[in-house]
Amino acid sequence: MGGGIAGLTCALSLHAAGFPARVYEGARTVEAVGVGINLLPHAVRELAELGLAGELAFIALPPHRLSYRDRTGEPVWEEPLGLTAGYRWPQYSVHRGHLQMTLLAAVRERLGPDSVRTGLRFQRFEQSADGVRSHFLDRASGLPVVDDADVLVGCDGVDSAVRAQLHPDEGAPNRNGVHMWRGVARHPHVLGGRSIVVAGGTPGAKFVAYPIEDPAAEGGEPLLNWVLEVRHGPSGPPADGPGPGGTGRRVTTAEARAALASWDLPWIDLAALVERSPAILEYPMLDRDPLPRWSFGRVTLLGDAAHPMFPMGMNGGSQSVVDTRVLAWCLARESGPVAALRRYDGMRREVVNAVVTANRDLGPEEIIARAADRGGPLPTAHADRIAHRYRELAQATVAQVNTHPSWTVPHPAGEPVR
Repeated sequence: MGGGIAGLTCALSLHAAGFPARVYEGARTVEAVGVGINLLPHAVRELAELGLAGELAFIALPPHRLSYRDRTGEPVWEEPLGLTAGYRWPQYSVHRGHLQMTLLAAVRERLGPDSVRTGLRFQRFEQSADGVRSHFLDRASGLPVVDDADVLVGCDGVDSAVRAQLHPDEGAPNRNGVHMWRGVARHPHVLGGRSIVVAGGTPGAKFVAYPIEDPAAEGGEPLLNWVLEVRHGPSGPPADGPGPGGTGRRVTTAEARAALASWDLPWIDLAALVERSPAILEYPMLDRDPLPRWSFGRVTLLGDAAHPMFPMGMNGGSQSVVDTRVLAWCLARESGPVAALRRYDGMRREVVNAVVTANRDLGPEEIIARAADRGGPLPTAHADRIAHRYRELAQATVAQVNTHPSWTVPHPAGEPVR
C-alpha cells in the first residue's frame, strides 16, 4: 500500500520472489516530483539484483567522494564513495521523481498495466485467519473500494494510515526544529563534479550540494541538487505537508538569498543557484520513535511507514529498498504469511531502529558537527571511527555489502510463478 519508492520496489521484490502484488496509491496520479536523493551501495545492489542496473546507470550519477566542509568552504574530512571505496556496486545520486517513474514503468511492465491503482485513499483494514480486507475511498467517484489479499504491507510514508491503525496512540511525528529548503538548478560542476558536499556544522546550520544529472548537451550545465538547513524559518505557513515526494511550502527567492547571505563558499555561486532554481520548497526534518513491533498477523510496515528517520546518513530510502528484499525472501522461505512477517520483523526492525536512533545523534555527521565545535578538523583516525561505526550499524560496510548472501529467491527452471 503506497506508490512511492518503497511501495514500488516492494512490488518488484514480491514479483521477483514469485508472488503477485497490487499497489494502491492515494494520489490521483504518480508524478515525477521531488528533488535529489542518494542510493547507497547496499540499496543499489538490491535494485541491480532486481534487474534495474542499466536503468539506474541511465538516470543517475555515481558520486566518487563525500566532502565535509566548514562554513568558509575549507575541507574538514573526506571519504571515497561507491566503487571508489571498494564496493562492488556504485552509489547513485538521482532525481527522486526520475527514480520513481523508472520503478513505476518496471512494475507496470512486469506485473501488468493494472498493477498500480491510483486515487484510492486507504481507510482501514480488517484481518482474519485467512486474509486481510483493505478498505479504500475512490477519490474520483467518492465510492468505497474493497480488496482482499493474503498480506497487507503498509508503505505509505511518515504519516502512514496503516501504522496509525496498528499503533493508534502514537501521535504526530517528532520534529527537531530544523527545516530543509530544497531545490535543483543548472550550475557548473562543483569540486570536480562527482562530490557530495556537506558544509557547515550542526543540524540547522548546513548546506548540501551534489549533481544528479549531467548536461543534456555539450557545453550545458549539470543539474545540481541543493539543501539549506534552517532552524528558525521565516514566518508563514508551517511546513506540515507531505514528505520528500510531496509538495512543501514554497520559499521565495528573496528568503533564500537572505538565508544564504552569511555563507561564503568560494567553489559555488550561491546567488546564481537560488536564482536558477525553478522552485525552492521547505520540508520539516521529521522522525518517529522506534516501534516495538511492525508486524501484526498478516499486516506489516515497510520503509518510512516503519522507520522514518532524520536524513543524517543518506540512509532512509536505501534501508527501505533492503526492507523490500528481506520481506520477499521471508515470504518465500516461511510456510505461511504470519510466520514470514514475524521473521521479517525480527530480521529488520532492530537493525533499522538502531539507525533511527543513531541519526538523532547526528549519525556520520557527528564528524562535521564536532569539527565546527572545535574550530577545525577532527584527527583522521577519530573521524574514520565515527564513519565506520555508522556504516557497520547500518550493515553497509564494504565487507557487509560485498559478501552477504543474496536475497534473491531462486526459481528452478519451469517452476510456475505463485
